[in-house]
Amino acid sequence: MSRHLSLIDAIDAELPQTQCGQCGHPGCRPYAEAIAAGGPINECPPGGEATVARLAAVTGRDVVPLAQPAQSPLLARIREAECIGCTKCIQACPVDAILGAAKRMHTVIEAECTGCELCVAPCPVDCIDILPHPGWEDAQSKAERQAYLARRAALGRRRFEARNRRLARQAREKRLERQRRLIRQGSRANRSASGNPFEQRQRRMAIKAAEDAQKRARRQLAHAERQHDEDAMAAARRQLTQASDMLDNARAALDALSSSPTRSPSDSP
Repeated sequence: MSRHLSLIDAIDAELPQTQCGQCGHPGCRPYAEAIAAGGPINECPPGGEATVARLAAVTGRDVVPLAQPAQSPLLARIREAECIGCTKCIQACPVDAILGAAKRMHTVIEAECTGCELCVAPCPVDCIDILPHPGWEDAQSKAERQAYLARRAALGRRRFEARNRRLARQAREKRLERQRRLIRQGSRANRSASGNPFEQRQRRMAIKAAEDAQKRARRQLAHAERQHDEDAMAAARRQLTQASDMLDNARAALDALSSSPTRSPSDSP
């Protein structure tokens, strides 16, 4: 397992980190994992022929021609006067390089844009242009170009990983809030309709949801430990604690419902 992860890391280090998906995978790291599993090494247009050669050296394979034409570094630029503030490009950006809010003008952070072009298709008013990246055009020598590509790769990887952590955290919080809502609804129902079979079923559903959250947290923690990712381990432990607390609360709510005397219509005043 550790040897396989080392190969993935070595492959990922050679990719340009544009996170564009032109290789058919949702980011450079997933493409590295696919290559390590035997996938083709020639499907990265932003990396060009040089990346194919480096990947061949890392994997011990033969150099093969690119499957698509090579692509020089690009930049997305929003024509701000035409932007309607729909936030679709913000949601599509794999490196969180677009600033803006709903019904407000959006703008691209030039230094952080990888030129992936994923923001273009969702734009409903076609107000995004793709241009040669000024940072690349300003590079005058081979050393300057290599330095630019290294900076872009390091920043692209860091921002892609940060975005994935943010999305995972938001998804966990959404699940937890949904589970809390189920428990709150159960508590209210317990006060108003003790012993109702429907309410008992709701409580069992809340327990099942909390148990599922606990299992997911344990899997995430195990994965993070295998990856030696301290941030992910800490987040998974927090998630596990929250899920365990919710499970205890859900079970307590069901116990309280089961132990409460059932009211019949004759008990009503």
